[in-house]
Amino acid sequence: MDRARVWPTFRDGWIVHDDGDLLAIDKPFGVSSQAADPQRPDDIVTRLKTHLAERGDDPYLGVHQRLDRETSGVVVFARRRDINVGLAAQFEGRRVRKTYVACVSNWPQARPRATLRDTVAPAPDGRMRVVAARSPRGKEAVTEVRVLARCGDRAMLALRLQTGRTHQARVQLSNAGAPIAGDLLYGGAPASRLMLHADELSLVHPGTQRPAHFRAPVPPELNRWLQRGDLGDGVYDDDAALGGSLERALERRWALGRSADFGPDRETTAFRLVNEVGDALPRLAVDVYGAWIVAQLYGEDGPWADAARRRRVLDRLEALGFDGVYLKVRPKQANLVMEARRQEIAPSLPVRGVAAPGEITVVEEGMPLHVRLGDGLSTGLFLDQRDNRRRVRQLATGKTVANLFSYTCAFTVAAALGGAESTVSVDASASALERGRENLAGAGVLRQDRHTFVASDVFTWLSRTVRRHERFDLVILDPPSYSTTRRGRFVAADDYVAVATSALAVVAPGGRLLACTNHRGISRTRFRRILRDALRGSGRQATQMKDLAEPADFPAGAGGEGHMKSVLITFLA
Repeated sequence: MDRARVWPTFRDGWIVHDDGDLLAIDKPFGVSSQAADPQRPDDIVTRLKTHLAERGDDPYLGVHQRLDRETSGVVVFARRRDINVGLAAQFEGRRVRKTYVACVSNWPQARPRATLRDTVAPAPDGRMRVVAARSPRGKEAVTEVRVLARCGDRAMLALRLQTGRTHQARVQLSNAGAPIAGDLLYGGAPASRLMLHADELSLVHPGTQRPAHFRAPVPPELNRWLQRGDLGDGVYDDDAALGGSLERALERRWALGRSADFGPDRETTAFRLVNEVGDALPRLAVDVYGAWIVAQLYGEDGPWADAARRRRVLDRLEALGFDGVYLKVRPKQANLVMEARRQEIAPSLPVRGVAAPGEITVVEEGMPLHVRLGDGLSTGLFLDQRDNRRRVRQLATGKTVANLFSYTCAFTVAAALGGAESTVSVDASASALERGRENLAGAGVLRQDRHTFVASDVFTWLSRTVRRHERFDLVILDPPSYSTTRRGRFVAADDYVAVATSALAVVAPGGRLLACTNHRGISRTRFRRILRDALRGSGRQATQMKDLAEPADFPAGAGGEGHMKSVLITFLA
């Protein structure tokens, strides 16, 4: 697999103008204008500079624009310092004309043209809001609106921004009752992406002193949404739409795909490439494991009842450039699937490309972990816990750690690499714990005097530990949504309060509990309520309950929230 081919530094096709003085590009959706993470710079400026240097050009760029990561369109740069002076003066003097195209629903038929004048101010949740004219921190926002086309209650609008406020077009159109489609922050209709595109930029060329106009073609997904609305499952019947969604998913993960470029401590070769509706591909998840990908089809009905759709998706995934594609079909009750059907729903060999070794090593921010791609429905690693494993690594220094429902002990590896004083890994499966030992050995941190593995039902172990008055500085509680042991059946929706109450009893004064669930039927609000009930039942009083976000490669769909819910509970010493 050639990672630079799958995730190229830059694509020449993004350049729409380059005369040696000014360079204009069509910034894709999913790429930030400037680096959000300096340790993993994936912004368009860094990538363009690297591209220019690789082809032997001066990498200097004068930067004066910022587009949201979710907004595509034209961005112009100065290629020379003397040219940059004139370009800067025009941007600072607001003499640059910017035109956007947006797709919205419910724009009034009686308003072919309008000028929106509002006062906007930042809200505590990070969004902008329209406020009273004399509100503190409020600033005037003026946007000219012109209808370009209509189809039913959908409309494509041309927007000229006379001012340059954060999220200006998004908040003003939402306030006008016509939010931009795909806008998760401001209530837009379902769409494959934020339907906002910087269409044209006009200025006076600082070198020639003549008018210059730079345009980025309207992306096909905007026209497609205008004509047909959100495709939903129909995306799998439209080859162009399917390819576009996969391409956008790739761009959103560029920093992960090229993470080895940022140093061994940042290298990550296992992550999510497609996250269902969050990437406009319903009931499809695709995970990267080194040179291979694993496609997960949720349910055997709906879009996946059609064999032709399955083949089309798998063919498209094979074309991305990975060595092989494995398949997992996840029935609604995967825990009840008979062993005889395992090969049918989780083939041991790839359905496209070449097979991976029986066990491969991936890395997660430099931490090595073993996975098996053809070993049933699970690979041995839950990718949505990557950020939590980083937190454990940071919190574990000098601490005693208990990892409950430890599975193959990835959290334990993180704690050990972080300098934990000791760890205990508890799981009902002795074979999973053996894989955990192998993970610690592979990371070079397996010390028998510091790391204990207990094959036991977690409830039984907790009861025994409470009686022995053992306490831990950090307890990790990440039970499966459903499981069956000799003790009985565990269902997170019914039994989480009980297991959390017991787990809280073994947290030392001043310690922490990291509580997680990926049960799709438990909302974030309900999960906090479960944990509050557990605190009352344990008689413990927390100093902080902090909600933790999922990794960026697990985006939620419109109006939804991620499946993984995590809360870090801290206690006074």
